[in-house]
Amino acid sequence: MNRFGYARPTSIADAVRLAAKDGARYIAGGTNLVDLMKEHVERPTSVIDITRLPLGRIEEAEDGGLRLGALVPNADTAYDRRVQDRYPLLSSAILAGASPQLRNAATNGGNLNQRTRCYYFYDTATPCNKRVPGSGCGAIGGVNRIHAILGASDQCIATHPSDMCVALAALSAQVEVAGPNGVRTIAFADYHRLPGEDPARDNSLERGELVTAIILPHEDFTQNYTYLKLRDRLSYAFALVSVAAALRIEGARIAEARLALGGVAHKPWRLPHVEQLLVGREAGEAVFRQVADALLDGAAGQGENDFKIPLARRAIVRALSQAAAGTPQSQTDKRVA
Repeated sequence: MNRFGYARPTSIADAVRLAAKDGARYIAGGTNLVDLMKEHVERPTSVIDITRLPLGRIEEAEDGGLRLGALVPNADTAYDRRVQDRYPLLSSAILAGASPQLRNAATNGGNLNQRTRCYYFYDTATPCNKRVPGSGCGAIGGVNRIHAILGASDQCIATHPSDMCVALAALSAQVEVAGPNGVRTIAFADYHRLPGEDPARDNSLERGELVTAIILPHEDFTQNYTYLKLRDRLSYAFALVSVAAALRIEGARIAEARLALGGVAHKPWRLPHVEQLLVGREAGEAVFRQVADALLDGAAGQGENDFKIPLARRAIVRALSQAAAGTPQSQTDKRVA
């Protein structure tokens, strides 16, 4: 066991001050950080316990949307009546992830910041540019069945593991953070990063910054949506490919479309210009195939994960068909009464 300091601040300002020190890490549910510490992947010099901060509520936002506190458990978010009624895509995505026990412990903020499940990242005996910059990427030319087909670089082909984040990307959420320089809001599309030449950085947070809330804008994707997750087994498995699809249909035509992929890149994969290909057109397999081809333009496998490209293409068509028909994919957990 590595020695580390421990603090439990009662104010956001104190938490930010403590976390600004080199080697400090925030902890809430601990469902990812504790595992990484056990494997000696994360070796913090101090752990800042934020569980006493006032970030555990879901509240109405000024524009008619919702403000999801960073410390609200994933399960509470998924089963909140306002989320189920106004953002069923998000509820479905959360319930597709992990297990009931983990969803009870994991927090909204922690879900955003969880790290990749790449085998090489967790194995300290192998090279990993995300864990040790400059050491190489063991997954390139190695065991890479679960790895990225989009947005990868020659430094890293890891994927982001979250289901919740795929839905948040499709819903154009925003992330509220507090840090040494005050409070700022980050568009969800800008929150997570592609690996590029610096794969050790997963997101755009600066040192000491703390996620305080997720802001959901006022939108109406309550009828035509789905979250489709394809995985090796039905429960407690990360996505090989997932699709969050939401449509607003007026008459016989699509008036607005949202589409994001999970399990295929270092961040949830969304291309707004591709969504525009759906606008003004009638729902149908031909147009859905065209959109799938456009969204997967440039996709490249690494050998063992080549199958993900045709799998993702079929998943996109299926998800858009489900959304258009108003028949969302069922999850293991059912909506509460």
